[in-house]
Amino acid sequence: MRPFYLVLVVLWGVLLFYTATVVAEYGINLFPYFFGDIARWTWPGQFNLDFMMMLFLSASWTAWRNGFSAAGIALAVAAFFGGAGFLLPYLTYLAWKHRGMTSAILLGRHAKDAVT
Repeated sequence: MRPFYLVLVVLWGVLLFYTATVVAEYGINLFPYFFGDIARWTWPGQFNLDFMMMLFLSASWTAWRNGFSAAGIALAVAAFFGGAGFLLPYLTYLAWKHRGMTSAILLGRHAKDAVT
């Protein structure tokens, strides 16, 4: 599990560095760029639409994993808008909390219902 932790931390570090560089150059308002590409029906727009669907799946999993509780919904909102910036530390935390037990990491409240 330690190599997985290391990969998550390295990915998060790269993302933070890249994001800080882009924010310094273009500012924090990404929505006109993101949705503008989608509205133009271009390959960058296709990528952004695909990415937004992945964000939706990440948020849906996060809410489901937490039993659609209030905290789970709040985490889902963070997952949707935070992307990998949320998911990388969240998975790192879950892997540490559950001592690398994959079923508990992925299933959360539903882990006890899983067939082993």
